[in-house]
Amino acid sequence: RRTKINALKRTTRDESNYDRLMKYRINILKKHKIKLKDIQRVISKLRPLSGAKVFLNKLRSKHQVIILSDTFYEFAAPLMKQLDYPTLFCNSLEVNRQGFIVRHRMRQKDGKANAVRALRQLNLNVKAAGDSYNDVTMLKRAHQGVLFKPPKNIVKEFPQFRVTWNYKDLLKRLEA
Repeated sequence: RRTKINALKRTTRDESNYDRLMKYRINILKKHKIKLKDIQRVISKLRPLSGAKVFLNKLRSKHQVIILSDTFYEFAAPLMKQLDYPTLFCNSLEVNRQGFIVRHRMRQKDGKANAVRALRQLNLNVKAAGDSYNDVTMLKRAHQGVLFKPPKNIVKEFPQFRVTWNYKDLLKRLEA
């Protein structure tokens, strides 16, 4: 929003192909001469969603919690600090000498689903929550998948998942 570039509003709630989405975004950033440090400056002023820290602390008091995200370590650090550094598995960015993002590096293809598969192989009971196309394979592989504040198109397209709209209900669903 701060860039006022409408094309950057496209997210994983709109686009099911993450690789295509990121290439699209990187090209827009390059075209508008937006560097990683410009993005980090904006991110450093963001705050977690209201209730997120309390939810996460309640969940961590009883369960092991891993955040599987398609974000990038270069973006996530300020928010992770505010959330008392939960375990985060995400991706990384390649930046050139001028400070422009030139490429995104996925940890692995379909990393969220592969992480769930690996955790299940360790005989862990895996419950997952997500809201977008990039979460669906993870939700399908988990013992229990829950949609949290998803857009209408995701709810309609994936009716097999329970939907929650607030942290209290999400906590109840995950602890059920």
